[in-house]
Parts: sequence; C-alpha cells; structure tokens
Amino acid sequence: MRIYITHCSAKKNEKLKNTNIEVTPDILYLATPIQRFIRKCKEKRVKWAIFSDLYGVWFPEEKYCYYDKHPNKVTEKEYHYLLENFTKKLQQYDEIWFYYNPGRFHSLYKRLLQETPLKEKIIFFTHIKDIK
Repeated sequence: MRIYITHCSAKKNEKLKNTNIEVTPDILYLATPIQRFIRKCKEKRVKWAIFSDLYGVWFPEEKYCYYDKHPNKVTEKEYHYLLENFTKKLQQYDEIWFYYNPGRFHSLYKRLLQETPLKEKIIFFTHIKDIK
C-alpha cells in the first residue's frame, strides 16, 4: 500500500486566521506546489497527506484549525512528537512517497525522514507527474 505526502507551507488561507474553524488540508494550504500536489492526488485517486509542523501527518479527511508554526520554531519535545506521529500514522504503508523541492527542503523534514524507523519505506520525488 502506497501513500503520497508532502510538507506544509507558510502560505495559508488567511480568512481562517483567528477563527476556530476546522478545515481539511486542501482548504488551509494555498501554496501553488501543495495545491498542485493535492489536485494530482485527487485526480489519480491515491492516498495522500500533508506533513504539518504542528499537527504532524494530516490526512485529507481530518480537520484542524489555522495555525502559524515555522519549522525553525519546532522544539526538541515537539520534534519527538512529530517523529512519533509520522511513524505511527504511516506504519501501515509499504511505500511512503515524499514530494519535495530540493531547493526549499527544510532541515527539520530531512532530519525526521532520516530518523524515522520507516526510512527504508520512503521514496523521494520532485515531479508531480510521478504520482500514479
């Protein structure tokens, strides 16, 4: 079983800021690369998720509130929560396809993907066309 995942972005739906409205990740994240990723996953009807700096692995059917958490601000304690969350929520998958831009790949994600016990299941890709 395969899942496609990418990391979150700073560009979010500002209309949700300072509200308690819970939304799915496709409503919150507005950055063009994430929207393209989501559209392609929906088009291909594949399992997907967004990796949030606050919530961890965020599946499309889950709802959360707007947040503003930069990866530079993740504490060690929060990092360990994110690592445990990633491992627990994705352990059932045989392949974890991680979409990223090499020029904008934060060290937090690099570290997490190197330290997860699931690292042997991770396949990195940089082109949306690889979602099949």
